[in-house]
Amino acid sequence: MTEPGRLVLAATPMGEIGDASQRLRDALGTAEVIAAEDTRRTRSLAKALGVEITGRVVSFYDHVEAARIPALLSEIADGRTVLLVTDAGMPSVSDPGYRLVVACAERDLPVTCLPGPSAVTTALALSALPVERFCFDGFAPRKQGARREWFGTLRAESRACVFFEAPHRLADCLADAVAVLGPDRRAAVCRELTKTYEEVVRGSLAELAAWAADGVRGEITVVLAGATPVAADPADLVAEVEARVAAGIRLKDACADLAAETGAPRRALYDAVLAARRADAPA
Repeated sequence: MTEPGRLVLAATPMGEIGDASQRLRDALGTAEVIAAEDTRRTRSLAKALGVEITGRVVSFYDHVEAARIPALLSEIADGRTVLLVTDAGMPSVSDPGYRLVVACAERDLPVTCLPGPSAVTTALALSALPVERFCFDGFAPRKQGARREWFGTLRAESRACVFFEAPHRLADCLADAVAVLGPDRRAAVCRELTKTYEEVVRGSLAELAAWAADGVRGEITVVLAGATPVAADPADLVAEVEARVAAGIRLKDACADLAAETGAPRRALYDAVLAARRADAPA
């Protein structure tokens, strides 16, 4: 029985050719099949890296992705290596690849990854925003109604949010963000990451909307700061504290735990519980 080959997902440079890994160079020169979002760009990349492609190169973009999958699965099942590359960054992250990975997983065919450039993590690192926790939402919705509805879901999102936007829609997108999230929410717009004219503009949504109003060019990645938690009113939490005390938790511990969960000041919560008890005590 023939041992299966494997699918290799490979990150490609976003603009700076020096970001290409040695593993990517080796894979481009040895893979039996290269599935490329744009075959011309992949051949140009290989030439720039001084790599001779010896395998077969097939197109693998959105409109042909589903049709290409059965043949690629057969190649892998027959023992060959299929290298999947997109125009820039990591395959399957807002780029073709997800369906092929799923198909391989369903058939228990080996899949591995050659890590490398990513606009998402690069923008997070450059944003100067708290990004210990973040979510990635792909491209912002194109139509204003859907876009404003989407921003509405981010009003209370405490994680930073990364998303892509087309340059000709950026001004409208940021204007909608101001309308829904308010002018003071912090954000960063990253343009042309790793390329010659790389630019990172940081500020409030109002400041960024004004900056983008006259038009912006290039590949755009936006990092939106997470919402600042609104501390709960201690008086509204008294009943929950008492419920925890009734369950066997010490009063101080119940106040400390609930303060950490809600952002309410611990001392103020403790005092509110004592005040409520005094008010309820018989005269």
